[in-house]
Amino acid sequence: MKVKVNQKELAKAINIVQKGISSKTTLPILNGILIEAKNNKLTLTGTDLELGIESNINCEIIQEGSIVITSRIFGDMIRKLPDFPVEIEVRDDNNVYINCGNSKFKLIGQSSVEYPQLPKLLDEISLDIPKDLLRTMIKQTVFATAQDETRPILTGALLEVNNNEAALVALDGYRLALKNIKINCQKDVKVVIPSKTLNELNKILDDNDADINVRFTSSHILFDLGNTVIISRLIEGQFLNYNDIIRNEYKSKVKVKTKDIQESIERASLLAREGKNNLVKLDITDENLVITSNSEIGDIHEDIPIELEGNDIKIAFNSKYILEGIKVIDSEEIEMNFVSNISPCILKPVGDDSYTYLILPVRLASDN
Repeated sequence: MKVKVNQKELAKAINIVQKGISSKTTLPILNGILIEAKNNKLTLTGTDLELGIESNINCEIIQEGSIVITSRIFGDMIRKLPDFPVEIEVRDDNNVYINCGNSKFKLIGQSSVEYPQLPKLLDEISLDIPKDLLRTMIKQTVFATAQDETRPILTGALLEVNNNEAALVALDGYRLALKNIKINCQKDVKVVIPSKTLNELNKILDDNDADINVRFTSSHILFDLGNTVIISRLIEGQFLNYNDIIRNEYKSKVKVKTKDIQESIERASLLAREGKNNLVKLDITDENLVITSNSEIGDIHEDIPIELEGNDIKIAFNSKYILEGIKVIDSEEIEMNFVSNISPCILKPVGDDSYTYLILPVRLASDN
């Protein structure tokens, strides 16, 4: 194999495919990036067998071929090269010779024969999602997936497509995040995507307005970004029926400015983190919301103006959980719906039913 390729494009492609490589793999070849030169394209692939990322860049091919190169050292070297064309040559002994400007170095590669092929998705269901909407869906939900592996199904987010609507849902037993969007797809889909896949996908998505083509089989999902393809194994199992968890009734409805409540809870959470329970308490009366937090090193009291419809209520939350939900809401005002101080609270952007964040309160010693 012998190719010439743009240094910046090569460094960018390496950054992308490295997101599919795990440092915990027990198979040495998976520590490497598969590089294939064919049809005037240089294809780079990284995988940990659960997630695979393939990226294509234009290049000048002098001789077609393929090689596996250790990801970390190859990536570090290419990133530190000057912005000149990079020449990569592989000889029969799998030694890789890399020349760029006045820099020359040699790496020991591995034969590509043992590198696992990414699965081919045949007879798949296919749909297109606008890139900006996909980014919003991921941003507003994936943080609520479970980190605890004892319930693997909750470490992913449910993607459900029905009647030209797509919903992405994440929950961990303490909170639930749901984002709905309109799409053009008549087919029904119900799959659970690993949170790692969604997080890495979100890092790769750029800011242009193109649609992302998404394809499914019973065991895998593929995101086609044009020059980059992400393929992930799906999580098997039955996701919880989230519609049973979300109740629309309330006895207290609060309308509050997003910036006001976010900044107040951020300040209160500084003390909450010093306490044992990471608690912030909300005392809602008439046109006022009082946020308090106590710890051994002090306490904090915040007053915020609100609009209240219904009953006064005193309730407490894990500061991290309520703050994460508020931070991803883009509207100027938030609506908070309460039933009681021991029932879930539902947060929504005012005037926008496409996003729902549900959070369980923390019972205080005084709660009956």
